[in-house]
Amino acid sequence: MKPSFITLDGIDGSGKSTHLATIENWFAERNLPVLFTREPGGTPLGESLRSLLLNPATHVGLRSETLLMFAARQQHLDDVILPALAKGIHVVSDRFTDATFAYQGGGRGIPAADIAVLENWVQGSLRPDLTFILDVPLETSFARVSQSREKDRFEQEEAAFFARVRQSYLDRAAADPQRCRVIDSNRDKNQVRAEIENILQQHFKAV
Repeated sequence: MKPSFITLDGIDGSGKSTHLATIENWFAERNLPVLFTREPGGTPLGESLRSLLLNPATHVGLRSETLLMFAARQQHLDDVILPALAKGIHVVSDRFTDATFAYQGGGRGIPAADIAVLENWVQGSLRPDLTFILDVPLETSFARVSQSREKDRFEQEEAAFFARVRQSYLDRAAADPQRCRVIDSNRDKNQVRAEIENILQQHFKAV
């Protein structure tokens, strides 16, 4: 079986942590080799950049923020993702380049064409085989984040920022429906879990 590169994305508070566990359990029940990782992060350099980028006290320009995301991604690919795939291990990443198009592109206003140049330079032809985009209304997102943790640098942005981020995710999914599956995460967890499991089942039947 060819290893799959699967990503999970969506605005903050969309339920990614909950349904990463859904995906983890699905793989475990089938004894499939899989590596779980995250962005920004996944490597010592990536985790350092993550701490920097999420820290509310950090001042960083828009282009610098985008370049740092891709610097973390390059190291992540070189040290974690590509070696695992080469060994036949499936990889599941909590966020990937769709997040850059959504947050730095939609949210911050960096032109999508500029992000695409970096995407091609860093990733070459590599793209996720399957992407889950968890979607919730902004009100749900804000309520979940407020209840669960202290807000990081991105989570402190205003509602208009997140409206643009959410729309960017939906636009990307509409442009690439075979790869991107939008999941209504504003439902009972069991319903969301069942949909994700069904999509995984269909994906692995086809590969």
